[in-house]
Amino acid sequence: MALELRLQLKLAQKLIMTPQLRQAIKLLQLNRLELSDALQAEIEQNPALEEDTSPPETTENLHALSSTTEQSTESGREQDITQKVEVSDNMNEVNWEDYANNFDSNFSFAHETPPADAPSQFEFISEKPGLMAYLQWQLAHCDLDDKEMEIALYIIGNLNRYGFLEVAVEKVVEAIACERDDAEYILEVIQDLDPPGIGARDISESLYLQLERLDKGDSLAAEIVQHHLPLLVSRNFKALSKVTGRKKLEVVRAVDFITTELTPFPGLPFTSENTNYIVPDVYIQKIDGEYVIRLNNEDIPRLKLSTHYQELLRDCKDMEKESRHYISDKLKNADWFIKSLHQRQQTIYKVVESLLKFQSDFFEHGPRYLRPLILKNVADDIDMHESTISRVTSNKYIHTPQGIYELKYFFSAAIPREGGDALAAESVKVRIKKMIQDEDRGKPLSDNAISAKLAEQDIKIARRTVAKYRDQLKILPVKHRRHAKHSS
Repeated sequence: MALELRLQLKLAQKLIMTPQLRQAIKLLQLNRLELSDALQAEIEQNPALEEDTSPPETTENLHALSSTTEQSTESGREQDITQKVEVSDNMNEVNWEDYANNFDSNFSFAHETPPADAPSQFEFISEKPGLMAYLQWQLAHCDLDDKEMEIALYIIGNLNRYGFLEVAVEKVVEAIACERDDAEYILEVIQDLDPPGIGARDISESLYLQLERLDKGDSLAAEIVQHHLPLLVSRNFKALSKVTGRKKLEVVRAVDFITTELTPFPGLPFTSENTNYIVPDVYIQKIDGEYVIRLNNEDIPRLKLSTHYQELLRDCKDMEKESRHYISDKLKNADWFIKSLHQRQQTIYKVVESLLKFQSDFFEHGPRYLRPLILKNVADDIDMHESTISRVTSNKYIHTPQGIYELKYFFSAAIPREGGDALAAESVKVRIKKMIQDEDRGKPLSDNAISAKLAEQDIKIARRTVAKYRDQLKILPVKHRRHAKHSS
């Protein structure tokens, strides 16, 4: 078979995603906080896109403004000049020392000196020290020579986020080239620092160090954390009573002390991880018996095309071709960005409006009345593709009269029910959680018992399904939920 080069013409249809379409899809799947960052980044990159700082004006505001503008123009100028003179005269009278120490961050024109113990505003904006910085500050007050300080810094540099030492003493000796006795001595010094339990090798040692700090090194609690930690984790009071030779009531009191007064991870309070708070993208409120949908547009700037660049493109006829093309391209991109943003908001509103229609019983009565729902139901209702609905509901939250929920929460598989409508899986989870909350602590419900109780409500699901839902709810198995009844 001969090989040859050949030109061939072929007609085909294919979907090409333009940069503008990619941008619209990207905006659609961003949550509110991510959208705010994306808007700020676009404003910085595109000079033709500006933030509209003018207040939104209604018809009444425009009418009132037009009737009073002419009368107040001259007087406003005079007032403006007078205010400037007064401000410049009063600046010398400001007590700047008071202002620098005022934690309200307001100007103070008082002449009196603030109290010496008044908190400074800088005390409220300083960065919280991490675990290593906190330990270094304490080590600075210890009587250590240069070699011992080098060992100490190496040890605290190998503490993980939980405050546990991740290297063996042999590794410290090898890395610093010191004696083993010196390394063990410095480790003991670090373990005497705050917080209690720092520098331990595992949870057992951490708990024991904390008990020693409380003068309970010879107590029953110390014996349990040192030698019977697995039984403590499973709260097996009967086995603990047997291996320690103590009464069950003593064991229960010791375990309660360990779980309430001690912390297994002493380093966690010093982690620098920031807490990410949930900010709803949509609000649903019931006003006069009707549900009203409101998009959360707070802190999201309103955008507009740059008037300067529009006038420049319109008036400058002798502008170079490349400059004109650059300005025109930036204006088109800015216009597309604003349209994509409006389209995103409209799409979210339509999806939430459809959810409100399908899940009306949920918004009225709560999670027990959540109906089975899939993406296709909402897609067909608002005439959009399922992938669009998936992007809209991704990483977005809604504030309802029943609480704050992720939009994906309203989509749930159907659980068949004999003699009635199918239930959503989330609704069954709520029923299981309620059963466990109301159970007898001395005789908690097993997965089989929960399955039998659901069957009495014509909800037939297998035991393994109950176990799966219980794990998703982060509820412990029956043997870990069993609490012994205390007798005085």
